[in-house]
Amino acid sequence: MKKLKIGLLGKILIAIALGIIVGLIAQPWMVRTMLTFNGIFSQFLGFAIPLIILGLVTPAISDIGKSAGKMLIITVAIAYGSTVIAGLVSYLTGAALFPGMIQNGAALETIDGAAELAPFFTVNIPPVMGVMTALVLSFTLGLGLAYIDRQTLKDAIHDFEQVVIKTIKSAIIPLLPLYIFGIFLNMTYVGQVFSILTVFIKIIGVIFAIHIGILVIQFLIAGGLTAKNPFKMLWNMLPAYFTALGTQSSAATIPVTLQQTRLNGVSEDVAGFVIPLCSTIHMSGSTLKITACALALMIMQGMPYDFGMFLGFIMMLGITMVAAPGVPGGAIMASLGLLQSMLGFNQEAQALMIALYIAMDSFGTACNVTGDGAIALIIEKIMGKAK
Repeated sequence: MKKLKIGLLGKILIAIALGIIVGLIAQPWMVRTMLTFNGIFSQFLGFAIPLIILGLVTPAISDIGKSAGKMLIITVAIAYGSTVIAGLVSYLTGAALFPGMIQNGAALETIDGAAELAPFFTVNIPPVMGVMTALVLSFTLGLGLAYIDRQTLKDAIHDFEQVVIKTIKSAIIPLLPLYIFGIFLNMTYVGQVFSILTVFIKIIGVIFAIHIGILVIQFLIAGGLTAKNPFKMLWNMLPAYFTALGTQSSAATIPVTLQQTRLNGVSEDVAGFVIPLCSTIHMSGSTLKITACALALMIMQGMPYDFGMFLGFIMMLGITMVAAPGVPGGAIMASLGLLQSMLGFNQEAQALMIALYIAMDSFGTACNVTGDGAIALIIEKIMGKAK
């Protein structure tokens, strides 16, 4: 008998369901136990966030940095622009729709308090540096490493990257379902859970519509530049889209994305360069999800927001996302520091972001890889090799 393997999404959904069920019959000591665990895990997560940024962003920037060339510069610029535009479309759509869909609720601090129950004890684990310090240090080291010939520090950074990835895979990701169980247990205990779930369902529907709209826009632009039918080219990319839905991995989908991109008339050399690179740097689907989820949670809590705040957040997110591919939950993990430092998210809001993001993880990946095909068509035209 093969052992039944449940993916991260399945574990998160089970954790949410169990949190609601147990929360309906929970005794105070059960809630206090989970508050104690969640408090310790929150402290550890806060400690780990700057290290995650340093360990993932630094090598990602250094690996991209020195493989210079016209095609690289153009591809990076277009991929970044596409990611930022997707985030802005997501924000503008959410700002127009969410206030009428989401009723301002109690701040999440009331959930954390769980009707004034307190943890049995707390553990303070201060981070070794601030989030912005980690980001600036990552950019400085990454760009510096891209232009030096010595290998010692590069090897050390890549070793540190493996330590961070191992920590995410072996400690943070396995404990996330238990953490989210505790969050939903607390929310059910204080009577907040059903209003939260109603918001979740509404957000997921809007985000799905946004990501379809983003793909249509990307291929309309590509079709206009190449004088080809955009909807036929988008249809040709559907095998890559559905492969990404199943694998939840941009890297695992590269062979299919390459095949379908060539089917759209992109030359072998352009497709072979652009598709693997964009699987690392083009994160439009992930960015639009994080933006919409963050905006919805801010509206739900009555937190102030404006266009300028989200513009800065989205532009920083587009850079930070280069650390996301290949790491389970990489996109949302890389964004936690920005959510905390730029939007003021506390640990409870971050936990809801994780749950909401993972519920739609495969759709973001599918949007990312399908959009890679549109970028390849644009690069083909710019480089003068369009058929």
